[in-house]
Amino acid sequence: MRLLMLGGTGFVGRCVVEDALARGWTVTLLHRGHRPAPAGAQVVAGDRTAVAGLAALGTGDWDLAVDTWAGAPSVVRDAARLLRDRVGHYTYVSSRSVYAYPPPAGLDETGPVVDGSADDGGDVPYARAKRGGELAAVAAFGDRALLARAGLILGPYEDVGRLPWWLHRVARGGDVPAPGPPDLPLQYVDARDLAAWLLDAAAAGLSGPYNVVSRPGHTTIGELLAACVRVTGSAARLRWVDPAAVAAAGVAPWTELPVWLPPGELHDALHRGDVSRALSAGLRCRPVAETVADTWAWLASVDHRPALRTDLPPLGLGADQEAALLAAAEPNPSAG
Repeated sequence: MRLLMLGGTGFVGRCVVEDALARGWTVTLLHRGHRPAPAGAQVVAGDRTAVAGLAALGTGDWDLAVDTWAGAPSVVRDAARLLRDRVGHYTYVSSRSVYAYPPPAGLDETGPVVDGSADDGGDVPYARAKRGGELAAVAAFGDRALLARAGLILGPYEDVGRLPWWLHRVARGGDVPAPGPPDLPLQYVDARDLAAWLLDAAAAGLSGPYNVVSRPGHTTIGELLAACVRVTGSAARLRWVDPAAVAAAGVAPWTELPVWLPPGELHDALHRGDVSRALSAGLRCRPVAETVADTWAWLASVDHRPALRTDLPPLGLGADQEAALLAAAEPNPSAG
């Protein structure tokens, strides 16, 4: 297979490229050169946001293309139009954020979506941008376009910093405020499992939208944090905090307590989606312990200084917030 990767040096894109190279595929990357490309890939320089930024792709043919773009949909539009007669199949990595809010628990790919336009440019909300990207891919490729609606993505190379934040906080030891309840289910996908499914599905010619995350309840917040304690070798003690106490302390879910959302509407939207279509199409998700261990190993390989995105709000708790949560925590700490 000949794969064209639009990007390929960051989180999901890098996992796609590494998986494709491991299969013996020929991989071409279009990227700006801000980060090193995986060894073995053929690199062409280009900035998709610049005038003539796609000039390097003016010639060439590929079996598959994968696009992870999350900005202006017009960027996807321009690439897809340019490539539609020279690429056999186009995969756009979208998001479950495209569903009209609030998506109820159990929502599948037939649920209502937000408005979007392939012609949107500049700054548009994330959900609309991803929907516009979907529309751009379908307009150019029709039934040769696969729309992978991912949810929470974790694993090595994570450039958002959610799991790295928890690993580093647990590694420091001491009492760690853990947002409960411990059996609160989580639904996510390891970036490597997402990458493997993307390539399998594209090679099989699948098209249309797929929710690509683990089954609901693949793990729990308790299992995730316990795995952090184990892999770091820390003497940290998890101190479970009731969701109501988190709210009373004014601590924001998802950003100040990464990954976690309290039971209710927000949690249902992110962690209880229907993924039966992707599972039937071969999606396999590794155990959370493996994702956590491999992420910790990757962090060690970069001296625990990963290059994180700068376009998102900072993650994690301040000292005063942590103290407030610990004051409200259950009295009996757990080592995980």
